[in-house]
Amino acid sequence: MDAPMDTHPASVWLPPLEHVDRAHPLHRLLAQADRLDGDARDRMARLAHGFGAESPLPAAALLRERLAGDAGDAAWLNADPAWVQPDMTGVRLLACGAMPMAPGEAEAFAQALQPAFAEAGLQLEITAPTHWQLRLPPGTALPAFAAPAQALGEDLYQHLPQGAEGRPWRVLLNEVQVLLHQHPLNAARQARSLAPVNSVWLWGAGRLPAPLHGRFAGVVGNDELLHALAARAGIPGRAYAPQAVAMAKAGWLIDLQELPAGEFARDAWPALQALARRQTLELVFAGGERWSWRPWHRWRFWRRAPR
Repeated sequence: MDAPMDTHPASVWLPPLEHVDRAHPLHRLLAQADRLDGDARDRMARLAHGFGAESPLPAAALLRERLAGDAGDAAWLNADPAWVQPDMTGVRLLACGAMPMAPGEAEAFAQALQPAFAEAGLQLEITAPTHWQLRLPPGTALPAFAAPAQALGEDLYQHLPQGAEGRPWRVLLNEVQVLLHQHPLNAARQARSLAPVNSVWLWGAGRLPAPLHGRFAGVVGNDELLHALAARAGIPGRAYAPQAVAMAKAGWLIDLQELPAGEFARDAWPALQALARRQTLELVFAGGERWSWRPWHRWRFWRRAPR
């Protein structure tokens, strides 16, 4: 049974619980808090629910509007730069989107890819160096596309669009990989110890939704999609910083889910402690585990963290 919660707690999204060292004081806080029913949804579904948006999220249109302001009525599809690598069992997606890249590099890669996309009737737009997108013609048939987080580290072929509807997209992806495989920029990137851009990842198809009305009053985090949703909902958004965490207000979403464990322990945890001393929190881990914390829970001295 869920414990009753305040109407507007701040919601804190945290890294996977198994990534938090057992000696970390966060486990002491969880022992004093109230355990809630788990949330089996993945991050994208939680974002859609929290902002009152359709699922799957039309992430490409939201990002285009956030970064370029011209999503309009067109349908968009993310074609983010990616790094894939063969191994004994298949081809694994090792990185997507978050790959350091100068604007000139992105434009050079795009120039090499434009003919393949044009032949398929698609227009490639470099919205930002790490966000590439396709403007889709009206009536384009769209299969289901997996978000990068679903495929990272796994055999990418298990997550490609399936069936007859997905076949043209699989063919297009193969052509893109051939064009990028021997691109001279990749040799230069590897010489600088950077991952090669040897594929793209297609995801987040759809049109810009009507203005959103969700459960959050504001957001703290570094995810561009999170800030795109906040802009569409007309709520404030702040970049992640310890001070922004400590000063977050009731009803805000504080997104710490992608923080490396070391950075969370060193910088975010003290700020989260300061927030917990004065405010009710809903703590949600990447794996779906949830707790409700109220400031008076710190007096539950008898509750000990499991060893």
